[in-house]
Amino acid sequence: MKSSVDNVNNLRDQLRALDAEFDREMRARGFDPAQAENVALPSHLAELYAERAHLKAELAELAGENP
Repeated sequence: MKSSVDNVNNLRDQLRALDAEFDREMRARGFDPAQAENVALPSHLAELYAERAHLKAELAELAGENP
């Protein structure tokens, strides 16, 4: 049980850091982070976006296992 909570907390920390990096990178390239789903992203931003989506999916799966 403890390791599951640690995993969730670790994923949340990773997601928070990745969100901040993604927002910074979007703004540095002149994009509005709120429009990430509506614009064609350069490869680096697309990779960050995909990684964020993966972490969000993992968190949702873990939350489903531990309501």
